[in-house]
Amino acid sequence: RASGLHPAAGHFIAEHYEFVFGYETYSYYGPWNFFNFNVGYHNEHHDFPRIPWSRLAEVRKMAPEFYDDLPCYTSYTKVMYQYITDPEIGPFSRVKRDRVSGKEEINLKSQKLNC
Repeated sequence: RASGLHPAAGHFIAEHYEFVFGYETYSYYGPWNFFNFNVGYHNEHHDFPRIPWSRLAEVRKMAPEFYDDLPCYTSYTKVMYQYITDPEIGPFSRVKRDRVSGKEEINLKSQKLNC
């Protein structure tokens, strides 16, 4: 998937690349959500895919016990910088599932995100 170096393009990497072992999707809580239709509320969207984008922030506010302790981002620029400069994170830092067996192949680095 082509996304370029624009900070808003960082949402694909921020949401789908494994930066923390055991967490394959992350939410972004920052100012770009205003411009990109709350696409950053990614965990909330996966939990409630039928909730309209305009209401996803309310989901997080209603259930902080489910979202506050999950790894998340506040800067797409930081995500892009880490993706480009960290030699252990790259195109293969994703969970790949075999659609037939359901087995997962994990190739990632274990670290903590500070949200």
